[in-house]
Amino acid sequence: MAYLLGIDIGTSGTKTLLVDTRGRIKASVTVEYPSYAPRPAWSEQAPEDWWKATVGSIRLALAKGKVKGSHVTGIGLSGQMHGSVFLDKSGVVLRRAILWNDQRTGAECDEITRRAGGRRKLISMVSNPALTGFTAPKILWVRKHQPRLYQRAAKILLPKDYVRYRLTGEFATEVSDASGTLLLDVKRRRWSKKLLGLLKIDPDLLPAVYESQEVSGCLTPAAARATGLAAGTPVVGGAGDQAAGAVGNGIVRRGVISATLGTSGVVFAHADTVQTDPKGRVHTFCHAVAGKWHVMGVVLAAGGSLQWFRNTLCQDLVKQAKRKKVDPYELITAAAAKVPPGSHGLYFLPYLTGERTPHADPNARAAWIGLSNMHTRAHMARAVMEGATYAMRDCLQIISGLGVPVREIRVAGGGAKSAFWRGLQADIYRKAVWTVSSEEGPAYGVALLAGVGTGVWKSVPEACDATIRTLKVSRPNRKTVRLYDQLYPEYGRLYRSLKDDFARIAALQ
Repeated sequence: MAYLLGIDIGTSGTKTLLVDTRGRIKASVTVEYPSYAPRPAWSEQAPEDWWKATVGSIRLALAKGKVKGSHVTGIGLSGQMHGSVFLDKSGVVLRRAILWNDQRTGAECDEITRRAGGRRKLISMVSNPALTGFTAPKILWVRKHQPRLYQRAAKILLPKDYVRYRLTGEFATEVSDASGTLLLDVKRRRWSKKLLGLLKIDPDLLPAVYESQEVSGCLTPAAARATGLAAGTPVVGGAGDQAAGAVGNGIVRRGVISATLGTSGVVFAHADTVQTDPKGRVHTFCHAVAGKWHVMGVVLAAGGSLQWFRNTLCQDLVKQAKRKKVDPYELITAAAAKVPPGSHGLYFLPYLTGERTPHADPNARAAWIGLSNMHTRAHMARAVMEGATYAMRDCLQIISGLGVPVREIRVAGGGAKSAFWRGLQADIYRKAVWTVSSEEGPAYGVALLAGVGTGVWKSVPEACDATIRTLKVSRPNRKTVRLYDQLYPEYGRLYRSLKDDFARIAALQ
């Protein structure tokens, strides 16, 4: 039997999935690596660590699945978006990669906006505003602060595309990940010559752009020896982690939306045409489905807020859960479920690390508002979950306001594992939510893309139809929906009331 590999170069580690041509997972392996913070709010990784993790996870997956490398017929790559890998003319890495969550480039974002002629003109060129996470500001930062290094740069690659280079020797990317550089003309699915000219970035520094299912190169003999795979194995374009995860959840048709509550929260909508928010509150990127796009809202600390709550205020429950051999979140959500909807007037703003959608405010901070002596830790837990879900509803409402229909919501991440939180999402979103059969996310999505690129399936939707099905459904409670509809507007007013206070507090620090 033939097999496909899906490789996801994530922030905490690289996951490799071995999948058969019916979409069944034979093996899943993750190899972790460190991140570095040379200064506060900086975030970097060593590209060589990604390569070692890729080689190691491939070999472990083949061994675990008891599959010969020669039986793998296609490889798909996914990875953390927006990073920057600088290579010299010999392909040698010049510095550690600057990651998506690095915050050093505020001044460069302002410079990009100014050079583009303002925020609206920038959005008209590349469909998105300048944000510190994107790649273009990182390029300008290196050019300004490390000019000698910049002069030696011959190519600038995204994280997964560096691994592609090591596998195939090709300098290539694909449209979904390239969209997050801020240098792609998203409407035309090619590099923006206009913006590159305004920023004085040499187009030759950038790799060729492919569609996600297209074959971008084949394994070199050296990569084959390193990984145990066969030389000549095709490697498709793949996708950035969000688009790849959407393929893995079957979000490949108009009206089907995903709401993923992981550390961050992402609301992802397929779009047949370019849907751009003139205010730049959501991202508009190319989808991994050829000729299609997606609109995406990002909540920076959605599930991360509950994780913080667990680590900071629930260590006794963590110890209790260890004794009972259960997940601590089960104890936390069981307590939260006993509190009535609305948490007796207690709100939580989930802005532990600032916020992206809809506020784009790095100074925003988390807060419980409405605390009284009647409130317990269980109330605080429920308020955290409600606040994170309100933030996800913010994203949904903006997407709906752009004319993108929301007919079916598929939930994923930690928030999908809890029946209580699934029900909470249904009530706050005002729609039924579904889980799906695939839980492996981006790595599974790019394995399907590899299958499309090598002829297993004719199209990405066909691949999803053949391998992904909906499972559990949680339907909204009408009475609770009415209550949350009354409470949700106040959640939005609280941020607006505190916005200037957040800025003043940041200035004092």
